Amino acid sequence: VKDAVITVPAYFNDSQRQATKDAGKIAGLNVQRIINEPTASALAYGLDKGDKDEKILVYDLGGGTFDVSILQLGDGVFEVLSTNGDTHLGGDDFDNKIINWLVSEFKKDNNIDLSKDKMAMQRLKDAAEKAKKDLSGVTQTQISLPFISAGANGPLHLERTLTRAQFDEMTADLVAKTKQPVENALKDAKLTNADIDKVILNGGSTRIPAVQEAVKEWTGKDPDHSINPDEAVALGAAIQGGVISGDVKDVVLLDVTPLSLGIETMGGVFTKLIDRNTTIPTSKSQVFS
Repeated sequence: VKDAVITVPAYFNDSQRQATKDAGKIAGLNVQRIINEPTASALAYGLDKGDKDEKILVYDLGGGTFDVSILQLGDGVFEVLSTNGDTHLGGDDFDNKIINWLVSEFKKDNNIDLSKDKMAMQRLKDAAEKAKKDLSGVTQTQISLPFISAGANGPLHLERTLTRAQFDEMTADLVAKTKQPVENALKDAKLTNADIDKVILNGGSTRIPAVQEAVKEWTGKDPDHSINPDEAVALGAAIQGGVISGDVKDVVLLDVTPLSLGIETMGGVFTKLIDRNTTIPTSKSQVFS
């Protein structure tokens, strides 16, 4: 493998994108294009939709980042209308809620703080992630960690049952944090929920039932499950690779810059040159005296 199309969270800034490109270079890859993850999953969804004209909302909740993009599809043209997100919100935060709960429960029972024990914390992290995944399919799960610590009377074990209702309650604030970016993206695209034809979920964290319910409640639409949330981005990147190499024809991708770009002018003032959600590539020149 020599050439690569690399995907990044849509809300990554310029230095984060450059660092990703550099990482590809260090790995010996010729990075042909950096594309946004929600855009890539829209490519995977829309390739077989032909000339159907649709406006779609891509809700992308991954392990560490959250993005939402709104696209217009039609005649092989994928045009991003707006994008928004939070680069510090994802599945890891959901895991941490379970970890913190386990630490406090164990401290209550045994008066021992597991957060000071690196080995124990790693085991808690693995158990929390497994419990989170289990609760996407069942309504309660057992967390069992034998010999997690030692007290005056010998080894101590951690045994806890976590229900989906408890998990939903402890992570409700995280789910709620994704609502504002969705509203901002709609506002920037000058659209309302009624204008959206399809809602696509992307990223492993969208398997969480409470997330799916919230998206359905906010948008008034059942999310589309025709593409695998774990594979959609990779498929989209492959399609973009095919477009670049000429193997995939009649597909045009019009992406946007997620954040405003500008320069520092006299007195340390940020002067905006390119507004956020401007279709790229683009150029702008301004003369400063």
